[in-house]
Amino acid sequence: MTTKPEAKAPEPKMDPANLYREEIYTDRKMGTIRVMTPVKTDGSADGARKTVYIGEAQLLTQMGALPLNFEIEADSLADAIVKYGPAVKQAYDRAMQEIQEMRRQASSSIVIPERGGGIGPGGLPGGLPGGGKIKLP
Repeated sequence: MTTKPEAKAPEPKMDPANLYREEIYTDRKMGTIRVMTPVKTDGSADGARKTVYIGEAQLLTQMGALPLNFEIEADSLADAIVKYGPAVKQAYDRAMQEIQEMRRQASSSIVIPERGGGIGPGGLPGGLPGGGKIKLP
């Protein structure tokens, strides 16, 4: 008996050209700003790439807290702090639009059972003869 060679999963490797040092700032009330500073493989700052500011907040819903993560277009931490509020509002609006779209898609997906392929009396497969149509005398 021969066996098929198993497909090998790619080996996880870090991208040395895309390294960042991460610093976290929070006011312990509203949320968090992550400052992603590009670095070289020796840990020194990489001035050729732009620092990235990532905002984090939580949206409280009926189903629990929904995490919001969003990029803040800023040139400094002070600038990111000023732009945090408007960025949260944009992320919130985007999340609400996505939720509404998922609800719309869920409500428009009506499942119609195939003719004669439903569950019959007693839970037996096959359904009623004739496709389950009611016939009046």
